[in-house]
Amino acid sequence: MSQYPLRLEGEDAPMIRFQDVTKRYDDLTVLDRLNLDVAAGEMVTIIGPSGSGKTTVLRVLMTLERIDGGVIYVDGEPLTHMEKDGRLVQANAAHLRRMRGKIGMCFQHFNLFPHMTALGNCMEGPVQVLGLSKKEAEERALELLDMVGMAEKRDEHPSRLSGGQQQRVAIARALAMRPTVMLFDEVTSALDPEVISEVTNVIRALSEQHQLTMLMVTHQMGFAKEISDRVVFFFDGSIEEQGTPDKLFDCPEKERTQQFLSAVLEAT
Repeated sequence: MSQYPLRLEGEDAPMIRFQDVTKRYDDLTVLDRLNLDVAAGEMVTIIGPSGSGKTTVLRVLMTLERIDGGVIYVDGEPLTHMEKDGRLVQANAAHLRRMRGKIGMCFQHFNLFPHMTALGNCMEGPVQVLGLSKKEAEERALELLDMVGMAEKRDEHPSRLSGGQQQRVAIARALAMRPTVMLFDEVTSALDPEVISEVTNVIRALSEQHQLTMLMVTHQMGFAKEISDRVVFFFDGSIEEQGTPDKLFDCPEKERTQQFLSAVLEAT
């Protein structure tokens, strides 16, 4: 691993870096020497056909999957590896656990604890993982529930909340762990069109108020165009094209991008 730096330093260092990252499942290469930087405070959305590798990007960032080549860095530190005797070696469980604390994730189906209230869902991680007192965790949870417009529903269980409300609680729960990076996996695809704007407004507020670095996967092109600083089109495990939303959606240069967008927009 001598070709990869032990740390990323300097003012221009990205918050997230995929450097030559490869991920395989048996004979199938899902990520093919991927190189991708995400700057601090940037919102990047990944789009592409099913099987293009976009969800795998989030899974390896969450350390749910091990990579087969290259290095991933988060906040200047290697995520998938760690330093030992002046070189990078495979990360152990303790290193992965510590680095995972920098990353929050919101899923398509919310994954809230059904037996806990909205407040309890947001308190559980800070108490059990971060060691906050219940008073500290409650203060933090109430502040975040208020930020996502769910303070009045603090004592409701998930079954009593709409999809949009559950997703906002899930975002507050992830934020309660104080991540520097937030990942969103199809967070609007299970929602009715009229409530997508609720979640869009919350994510936009996060970007403006908290300077979080955000990486999102979505099939909804209107959502991607509205919320992103940069859109990255994946095809066969590699980046085919990327650019600002206006550039990528209005003037795509690559034929594969044009075909994908034409098919997706025609279907909607």
